[in-house]
Amino acid sequence: MGRVAALAEVSVRTLHHYDEVGLVRPSGRTPAGYRAYSAGDVERLREVLAYRRLGFGLREVAELVGDASTDAVAHLRRLRGLLLDRRDRADAMVAAIDRELVTRAKGLMVTPEEQLGLLGARLYDAIGGAYPATRRTEPRFAAQIRDALGEARTVLNVGAGTGSYEPADREVTAVEPSAVMRGQRPAGSAPCVAASAENLPFGDHSFDVAMAVSTVHHWGDPIAGLREMRRVARRVVVLTFDTDEPGWQDRFWLTRDYLPEFADVLAEFPSLAEMADAIGARVEPVPVPWDCADGLFEAYWRRPDAYLEEHVRRAMSVWTRVGPEAEQRAVRSLGADLRSGRWAERNGGLAGLDAVDLGLRLLVA
Repeated sequence: MGRVAALAEVSVRTLHHYDEVGLVRPSGRTPAGYRAYSAGDVERLREVLAYRRLGFGLREVAELVGDASTDAVAHLRRLRGLLLDRRDRADAMVAAIDRELVTRAKGLMVTPEEQLGLLGARLYDAIGGAYPATRRTEPRFAAQIRDALGEARTVLNVGAGTGSYEPADREVTAVEPSAVMRGQRPAGSAPCVAASAENLPFGDHSFDVAMAVSTVHHWGDPIAGLREMRRVARRVVVLTFDTDEPGWQDRFWLTRDYLPEFADVLAEFPSLAEMADAIGARVEPVPVPWDCADGLFEAYWRRPDAYLEEHVRRAMSVWTRVGPEAEQRAVRSLGADLRSGRWAERNGGLAGLDAVDLGLRLLVA
């Protein structure tokens, strides 16, 4: 253990703790009875330490390294994407700071747009680096989407991101405007075109079906994007959000009690009825399971501690949109209520539920 600790540049005490909590347990013993690490143990330790140095908490690290669907190569690709995104963002911010210093040295004014340029020009470029760690395919969502796709052979995935819900047994073409997201698509995934939903570079009825998963709320003109999907495909399948029901923001304790600004984020978002009418769709509810693997905004309704984790929030566009002041206030308030037991008092009924309706809807046209 001392040799491994020295190589990993951590203390023996740290390795003992990882062993005690079941994070990295040496699988063997020396003849003298000392703990012995196999090659697989060292590989797991490498992954644990890498995620820890990226700021992940021990609980989140345990979930990541314990994901049976992710092998060593997938972990390396995920870590590489996170590190490249962090490096690229730092380089972009340095360049923006240099430009502002030059401008100020000339005695010129710096516009608000230029100041905010330090934060990045595109929302997905700002949040995309966190996606590989928490935005994984939720099998129950995938099954419902697959049923909606039916027998379609050619599929266009609009706002595809990293391709979590792309069916492996179909001929898929992806569309994604963010370079950060395109860069994190796994090797061997469907070809991806840099384009926006509102201006799809395909002819009429080029695909059997066009799909869009948890992306419509990021589009500049959702109705135009939906109509484009209808133009290029014979059928359309869209996972989106329902804001038609009066008091919809009270469905979820997080928006009801801690983040009322969420309603403002979707103030300009089309109604579910408008979106359904734009493509002639029927509407299916999509329950959110308590152990949802896809870390979207509603995923942790029965696991409130997750919302206190920085990297979990960074993969949710809501937090970027409401701004740091609202985010930190919500996090402080939630943390205090979890410590005091107030959250449990108000939401104790959730403990016995396997899934809840939080407004996710599947449009099928």
